[in-house]
Amino acid sequence: MRKKLFLGLGLGLGMSLLAHLAAAQNKVTLATNWRAQPGHGGFYQALADGTYKKFGLDVTIQQGGPQVNNRPMLPAGRVDFLMSGNMLLPFDNLKAGVPTVVVAAYFQKDPQILIAHPGQGYEKFTDLTKAPTILMAKDGQISYFQWMKKAYGFRDEQVRPYNFSLSQFLADKKAVQQGYATSEPISVQAQAGFKPLAFSLADAGWSTYGMVIETRKDLVEKKPDLVKRFVEASNIGWYNYLYGDRTAADKLIRESNPDITPEYTAKSIPILREHIDSGDALAKGIGAIDPQRIKDFHAKTVEAGLFTAGQINPEASYTTRFVNKGTGLDVRRQLTGGK
Repeated sequence: MRKKLFLGLGLGLGMSLLAHLAAAQNKVTLATNWRAQPGHGGFYQALADGTYKKFGLDVTIQQGGPQVNNRPMLPAGRVDFLMSGNMLLPFDNLKAGVPTVVVAAYFQKDPQILIAHPGQGYEKFTDLTKAPTILMAKDGQISYFQWMKKAYGFRDEQVRPYNFSLSQFLADKKAVQQGYATSEPISVQAQAGFKPLAFSLADAGWSTYGMVIETRKDLVEKKPDLVKRFVEASNIGWYNYLYGDRTAADKLIRESNPDITPEYTAKSIPILREHIDSGDALAKGIGAIDPQRIKDFHAKTVEAGLFTAGQINPEASYTTRFVNKGTGLDVRRQLTGGK
């Protein structure tokens, strides 16, 4: 009878503990800036391999896409974390009084590029000022192209609308087109059988971070531990995706976006390593933020006329509270043999 009593108590305590652990999982939604792809791989990795769960998080990843605008969802409280392409959008939020803040910067090197056909006289970035046609979407025209005009002398008459298809670029050998280091060069090679020239805006001086993660300021103030756990788990997810077994994450990505092939992913990984696990991330961990770099980029936006001097305080657009602590570097050492 006593054994049954203890057994019942043990089972009851066990079930109670499991129920408590289940209840302790904080539900969190991350909204991305485009459809699922290897460039989002670290977040899918942390979801697929249970890292988020180990950090007490029940994470949903909400895809972006050409017909999806996830930005209003963050201040409205519909999502908890938002992936933005670069620091311009957080600056815009600051200007508009939208209470959001950047908590991590995953692309240390912004992957925004211009691509060109080889053999057309485009050997360096400055040669692109001679291109008769630059295919560029509206967002690019009103942002980094303004800096390109100021810093390098590009001209408005060069620009033609980009319809998010490679057909225009492939049909005109003299054309130059906007792109992402992790996307268009791979797609051109797959579709047309040649490797386009890729000119990095970051290498030319466009010093923004890429793929920054924003959250609401009230979440940072009221639930800093939740933000900390999300950033740290995401960092570990990125190290595991870049250097470990990413099979489960890639499966999730392909289920969300069937256009992603294993070949595409394999070609993306070395590019992602170059852009994510580089710069300050090498010593401070993935997601690192350097205040001086934010200040430098803000100065470039003012010089290009995107903002006026004193219009915003760039220091209010981010916090280093959750990064620069080396989270995940031990995982990297284990996966790479200490390299």
